Amino acid sequence: MNETGTDRGDRAAMAALGIDPDDFVAADDEQWADAGTDEPGGAAPTPTLAVVGRPNVGKSTLVNRLIGRREAVVQDVPGVTRDRISYDALWNGRRFTLVDTGGWEPDATGLQGAVAAQAELAMRTADAVMLVVDASVGATATDEAVARVLRRSDRPVILVATKVDDDRLTSDTAALWRLGLGEPHPVSGLHGRGSGDLLDAVLDLLPETPRDDVGAGSGGPRRVALVGKPNVGKSSLLNKVSGELRSVVHDVAGTTVDPVDSLVELDGEIWRFVDTAGLRKRVRTASGTEFYASLRTQSAIEAAEVAVVLIDASEPIAEQDQRVIGMVEEAGRALVLVFNKWDLVDEDRRLAMKRELERDLVRVRWAERVNVSALTGRSVAKIAPALRTALASWDQRIPTGRLNGWLADVIAATPPPVRGGKQPKVLFATQAQTRPPTFVLFTTGFLEAGYRRFLERRLREEFGFTGSPVRLSVRVREKRQNRRSR
Repeated sequence: MNETGTDRGDRAAMAALGIDPDDFVAADDEQWADAGTDEPGGAAPTPTLAVVGRPNVGKSTLVNRLIGRREAVVQDVPGVTRDRISYDALWNGRRFTLVDTGGWEPDATGLQGAVAAQAELAMRTADAVMLVVDASVGATATDEAVARVLRRSDRPVILVATKVDDDRLTSDTAALWRLGLGEPHPVSGLHGRGSGDLLDAVLDLLPETPRDDVGAGSGGPRRVALVGKPNVGKSSLLNKVSGELRSVVHDVAGTTVDPVDSLVELDGEIWRFVDTAGLRKRVRTASGTEFYASLRTQSAIEAAEVAVVLIDASEPIAEQDQRVIGMVEEAGRALVLVFNKWDLVDEDRRLAMKRELERDLVRVRWAERVNVSALTGRSVAKIAPALRTALASWDQRIPTGRLNGWLADVIAATPPPVRGGKQPKVLFATQAQTRPPTFVLFTTGFLEAGYRRFLERRLREEFGFTGSPVRLSVRVREKRQNRRSR
C-alpha cells in the first residue's frame, strides 16, 4: 500500500476511470497513518520460571534485567507488584516465560495474604522457581520459611542473591547455603552484574517443553484488554470468567498495578484477557507507580485487538470512564462496554443511566454493550458473543465495487455541502485497511466534518461495523499548477 492508501487493484480501477491517485493529497485536517494490528498468531508454549521472594528484595528489577526491557513496574517501596505477571524472555536462542510475583510472606492476611496466594499459585503452576534473597540483608526468618516450602515442593529451585553490586558482598552470599536450596547465584538487577551466568543456569534448570500445555493448539487466542477506572471490578470479572483467583481482589482501589495476562475459556473459545491497572489520572500528570501503571495500561490497549471497558453501573458515568473509552477509540481497537454491578441498579438508576448514555457516550453509540454482575455472575456469558461481534466488525472488508455503488446512491440523495462557491465531488472510494476499518475518499474538494460524520453514520447503517471504530480519510485532488510545481 502506498501513501494514498490504495492497493494495486484499486489503482487499476481508478485508472479505468481516468483518476490518478498520485494527484491527490490529504485534506488539511486529516492525519493519515496506517493503524494496522499484528495478526494474532499462535506461538509454541514455553517453559515457565516463577520469580518469588519476600517484599522489596528486587524481584521486579531483576525481571526487567533478565528480559532486557523495562516492563515490570518498579518503585523503591515494598508491595508494588501484587499479581503474578508473565513476560516473554529469550536467551541463547531459547524462549521461556518469566512470572513476576508479589512479596511472599507465609501466614499473611488481608491484601498481603491475597498477594502471597498469587505467588504460591505461580509456584505450583511453574516449571521451575527462582527464589530471590536480598544479599545486603541476608536470609531473614521469612526467607527461611519460604525456603522450607520450596524444599517440600516438586519443582526445581534456583537461589538468587540480588543487590550484589560489587565484590564486597559476594563473599557474604556464601551464608545463603544454609537455606538448603543449593548454590546461591550473586547478581545485581540494577547493574546487570552476573545476569548472564544466571540466565545460563536458568536454561539448564528449565525443561525443553512446559509440563502443562495450557492453551496450546488454540491457534492464537484473540487478545482482550480489560480496562477502566479503579475499583470498577476488573479483577473480579477476570476471576469470574476464568473460574479461578487469577487477580488479587480487594476493596482498596488500585490493587492491580501491572497488566495480568490470563488464558480464559469463554463460551467454548480460548481468549487472552489482560487485566490492567485502573486509570486515575492522565499519563502525563501521573507520577510514581501510577505513571508506569498508566503506561502499561496504554500499552495493553495498543497490544490488544478488542478492549472491554468496565463501567460501574451503580454510579454516574465519570470523566475517567470517558477518558478510558477515548484511549481505546484513539488506538483504533474494537470496543465492548460492560456495565458492572448491575445487581445494584434500581429503576431510578436505569432511567438516569439512559440519559447519561445519550449525553456522555454519544460518540461511541456503535459500541457493544453488556450489563453484568461480576459478583453474582449475571450475564457474564453474554460477553463472548459481544467480543465476537466487535472483532468481526473490526476485521470486516467491503468490496470496492459495492462500496462505490453504495456511495454513489448516498451522494445522489444528499450531495456534499458547497464550499467556497464550489460543490466538491467524490470521485472514488476504497477501504484502505481493516483493524480498524479505514476508508479513503478521493475528492475534488474538502468535505466538511459534519458531512464526513453523516457518511460514517450511513456507512454503519448499511454495513454494520457494530463494536468497531470506523475511520474516514479524505484525499483532495491537487490543482494543476501545484502538480506542475512539484
